[in-house]
Amino acid sequence: MPDIDDPTDTVLSGPEQIRSDRLVGSSEDLDDLRVGLHALSGLAMGRLTLEETMRAVATFAVQAVPGAEGAALTLREDGRPDTVAATSDFVAGVDRVQHTFGQGPSLTAMAEQRVLTSDSLGSEEQWRQFGSRVARMGVHSALALPLVTAEGVVGALTVYARSKHAFDSRAAHLGRLFATPAAIAVQNAQVLAAATRTAEQLRRALEDQAVVERAVGILISRSGSSPAEALDRLRQLSQAEHLKLLATAERVVEEAARTARARRQPPPEPV
Repeated sequence: MPDIDDPTDTVLSGPEQIRSDRLVGSSEDLDDLRVGLHALSGLAMGRLTLEETMRAVATFAVQAVPGAEGAALTLREDGRPDTVAATSDFVAGVDRVQHTFGQGPSLTAMAEQRVLTSDSLGSEEQWRQFGSRVARMGVHSALALPLVTAEGVVGALTVYARSKHAFDSRAAHLGRLFATPAAIAVQNAQVLAAATRTAEQLRRALEDQAVVERAVGILISRSGSSPAEALDRLRQLSQAEHLKLLATAERVVEEAARTARARRQPPPEPV
């Protein structure tokens, strides 16, 4: 398991460092957090695609974190970060800039597994290119939350606001409380999506194999050859036609079906 910092530490991009265990939110903020957490727990994973689940998690984050105007969810796919959900066009634009320059709050939060806040993105030395560009786009505040499970970091959830100083220590604390179950929801959705892809690949493989086996049977019936000889003949046809084996098998099966249908047609009546 990767080394993970003390979960009570929230790292800010400014000089202030806080301990989240000393923070409390207002009653309204806590109610918003409860709504977001309840929505997370109610996600019907089996009925949603991975993209739909990620979009829902990002939407619930905007509800849960005070000051948030939009959110983006970035996952680590094949070792590379990729934003898979954004709640609004301005957030999608911000994350395009982040991936273009290879720097920004989401990427740093994932790499360092720390909660990061910025009160003025345009003034950030560590993300100079990213910060100056998004500041010109009118986006000035960010709160980046790493999504960490027992297996490691799975992504980052970053909320943005157009105003400066939008996210205080209270917002960071509530964001951390939301990030823990959000990470589990994201991981569960990834596992389910992977299992669904595997099942679909297996189904297609079985269907393809059935077509090849039917084509082999047809060649056996025509020539009286053995199964191995018929399969070799099918491969030779495939190479001669510059087609994949499956495509050639489909052609053989379709031609046999057309011939069988033609034989079943009654002869024309005499004039």
